[in-house]
Order: sequence, then structure tokens, then C-alpha cells
Amino acid sequence: MNLRWDRESLYRGGSGGSGERPRRSPRALLVLFGVYVAFLLTLHAYAQVTVERIVNSQKEPQNWLTYSGDYSGRRFSTLDQVNTTTVHTLAAKWVYQTGATGKIETSPLVVDGVLYATAQDDRAFALDARTGRPIWMYQYPVPTDIRPCCGHVNRGLAILGDKVFMGTLDAHVIALDAKTGNLVWNVTSADYRAGYSYTVAPLAVKNLIVIGVSGGEYGIRGFIDAYDAATGERKWRFYTVPGPGEAGHETWEGDSWKIGGAPAWNTGTYDPATNQIFWPTGNPSPSNRGEGRAGDNLYSNTLLALDADTGKMNWHFQFTKHDEHDWDATQVPVMIDAGSKHLIAQANRNGFFYVIDRSTGKLILANAYGKVTWSDTRDAEGRPVAKKEASPTLEGHTVCPGALGTTNFMAPAYNPKTALFYVTARDQCDIFSTAPQPYEAGHAYYGSAYFPSEEAEPYRGYLKAIDPLTGAIQWKFEHTSPTWSGVLSTAGGLVFTGDAEGNFVAINALTGMPLWHFQMGGAVYAPPMAFAIDGKEYVAIAAGSALYAFALP
Repeated sequence: MNLRWDRESLYRGGSGGSGERPRRSPRALLVLFGVYVAFLLTLHAYAQVTVERIVNSQKEPQNWLTYSGDYSGRRFSTLDQVNTTTVHTLAAKWVYQTGATGKIETSPLVVDGVLYATAQDDRAFALDARTGRPIWMYQYPVPTDIRPCCGHVNRGLAILGDKVFMGTLDAHVIALDAKTGNLVWNVTSADYRAGYSYTVAPLAVKNLIVIGVSGGEYGIRGFIDAYDAATGERKWRFYTVPGPGEAGHETWEGDSWKIGGAPAWNTGTYDPATNQIFWPTGNPSPSNRGEGRAGDNLYSNTLLALDADTGKMNWHFQFTKHDEHDWDATQVPVMIDAGSKHLIAQANRNGFFYVIDRSTGKLILANAYGKVTWSDTRDAEGRPVAKKEASPTLEGHTVCPGALGTTNFMAPAYNPKTALFYVTARDQCDIFSTAPQPYEAGHAYYGSAYFPSEEAEPYRGYLKAIDPLTGAIQWKFEHTSPTWSGVLSTAGGLVFTGDAEGNFVAINALTGMPLWHFQMGGAVYAPPMAFAIDGKEYVAIAAGSALYAFALP
């Protein structure tokens, strides 16, 4: 049964012969709207989303149960109805306008025919995944005096049981009823007036909601939290900048640890076999000035392996020691199994592609996958070492990559069929300069300035396919300009991504040849994802201020 939501019918009266449109009362309109929403609710079963379902999400290819599709971070869909042969007929099926302005970076979830996502300014919503019709929308009351560094963005939700979970721009974690959108609980993590915020999609692990804080541009002390999904009680906190008596504290000069940064603003991954959460962290503060915080500055720019039950650290790997170029290592870590090897791979903002043994945290390889000038030597572990002359100076000089990095927050993908890792990348260099800056709580704390260098002209943007066993680039597709879109890979032999010009693009996963594109009218800052309804495959992506869903005719 289809219910047509016809605005005209709210005003149409009697037999309609006169053409007059008597106005209904506001109460009547609310009743009609309530009937409509109630009808939509009856269309969906709203089955409980258990941890077991997320662990075994590969058995539910029609759903997308967590930020990266499954716990491994691969952003790979086993759906293959849309493939290299059929993709040329792919067409837009529905568009949902969020009504918000600014960048939309959300990655939707789909559970049994219902799509859940976020928009700018901490909006959350549920849609009928088949039609895009709204089921509910929740607007969090964002304070007017927040100062997030990079827009009023939110990258998505977690779902567990009968609730969806969201971090907010004023550093709260909230739970909403998945069926109605009603608020269930709301807890405060930190004081947003000191620069703390949440922009990340949480991760549901066991009975916990795990989330990392943003605010490295404001001299926060970073952390990763875990909250009880039922009650909102905080179960553990791991400080990414260790305090006195904690391992790694000696890597911070004086009291610099108190404002050391190391945010954790992108979603990690989880290995159920070892009960470990792998979560990446960002830059030390101030981001581009090392004077006053001598040392390696643990655990900034680090991949952390944490016990899921306690938050205790099992091992760590620091990608960039004593970072002076804002090279957050918050890119999604991707778990890859190759025979008996249990690996974790990350294309890092500093220009190197890393592969690590995820059992031990030992480095296996680190290969440049873009233009790099900051390092030309390795330490005993094979880790790139910064050149002394790469440090920012008062006069400034050119370093590659620039502050935006070879990649950034854009979600990568891994396809086990092609055995290739796909990542959005750019070649860009900046002139880095630095000068003393006093810390002031809640205010930007960079200690530097950076400007595009002639070596960055023109900016070059790519989608690159990397062999994770060798680090070799297998192919690259060049965009018109650098893009901020993430990546989706599918069993149909395709890689989907977007660009800054508003195109949604499908590319042959083996060859890098473009096969199809669609102009959405707004720049893409989000990753694609896939789901299915009654055997029909859809691919969805956000662009501009809207969410688009595509399928075959």
C-alpha cells in the first residue's frame, strides 16, 4: 500500500466542484501528519540491532549497520546488481533535502528498510530507504557560541538495540529512540567552551558506544570515551595525552600535556576476535609549532589498540613524531587478512601508506603514495623520519604535503576481491611559518600560518588504488580538482566516489577507468554506501545539503 503525501489534499474540501480551498485548522493538520507518520512506522519491523548482527554484517548485505559497513573499516559491499556491465543505467531514485546549510559529511546507516543519518547542525533523521520519505527528524539545540574548527558537521550515527547514538557539537553524547526519534538520554562529555566538540560517527561495540573527541585546534586534552548504551553512564575514558604517572607522559615538555591536543575525530574499527578497538588520533597542539612541547608527543598522530572492555592500551604506533604540520593520523584504519597475516592499513595524512601487524603493532611497510618532501630517511623500524629543515620557521618554507595532507578525513575502502585499497588523495605543498602564540582556552591555537606554495600549483586530486602488501600504486584516476569525498567499493567490480564539482562517479575497480557519473549540484564531502530493498541495490551519497539514492531502472 502506498500513501501519497499530497500537500494539496490537506486543503481540498468536499466534492471540490467550486475550486475553493477551505483551510484546515492547525490541529487537523497535526492529526493528519501524525496519521502519516504512524503509517510509515507500521511499514518497518524495527528489529533490534544486536552486536552479533554487526559482527556478522557480511550476512546482511542489504543493510549497512555501522559507519564503515562492518567493523573492519573496509567500506565494501558484497552487493553486485550494480556492476561494470549495468552501471551505465544507474539513475537517481530519490533525493532528501536536509534543510541545513554548510558541508554535509554524513555516512548513513540502513537497517531493515529504514535509513538513519545526520545533517549539519546536529540534525538526525530517519527515512523510508525505498522512497526517501521522512519518518522522523530530531534537531539538537546547538549553542550559538560554539566554535568548531571546520564547520557545523557531523559524520553519522551508531545504532544498537532500539536506539541510535550521536555526538554533538557541544561535546554531548545522546541516544534517540530509533523508532520515533525521541530523546532517551543525554550526557555531557566535556566543556565545549574550552574547544571540545564531537563531529565523529560513534562506534557500537558490545554494550558500549565508543566516541572520540574533536578540538585539536583549541589546545584540548584529547580522549576516547565509552558509554553504556542503555543508560549513558561513562564506562571508561582513555586520555590520548598521558598525564603524570602514565606511560608516555615523559614525551611532553613541562606542562604542555595539559593542552596537548591529540583529538580522536574519526571513527575507528573493532576486531571481535581479539576484543580490540583500533582508534586513530590527531595532531598535537599547537598544531604547527613544536617549540614548548619537546618530545614525541604521545599519543598524538597515533594508532591505538585498546581493550574494548576497559579502554586499556595494548599497543600503539605513532605515525608522525612531534608533528609540526597538522598531519592528523585520524584516517580510518582498515583491517586486512592476507593468509595468516592479520594486518591493519592506513593511508596517512603525512603522505605515507602504512601497513602494521595488528597483533603486535609492529610496522611492516611505509611507502609514499603522494608528493613527500618532509622525510627521506627511515629509523630502525622502517618509520619515516622528519628532516630537520622540514620544521616551520619564522620566514617560512615549503613542505609537501601541505597542511591538508595527502588525504584527510575521507573514508577509504578495501575490496577483498581485487585485493586493493582505495583512497582519495591530493598532491599539495604549503609554505609553513611559525611564531609564538599564547594559549587561551576556547580560542584557536595553531602557533603557525601556512600558505599554498608554487609547488602546489595546480592542485592535483586523485582516487588511488594501492596494493596493501607492497604499497605500490596500481592505478590512479585524476579528478578535475582535489576532492573531499570518501570511497565505496563493491562486489560489482566498482569503486564509487564524488568530487568537488558535484559529480558522483563510478570507476572500474581493477583498471581505474570511469564508467558513469551523475551531477548532483553540490560539492561532495561524504562517503558513499550501499544497501538493498527487496533485492534491489541502492547506492547513496550526500552532496550539497541533500542525500541522494541511486538504483538501476
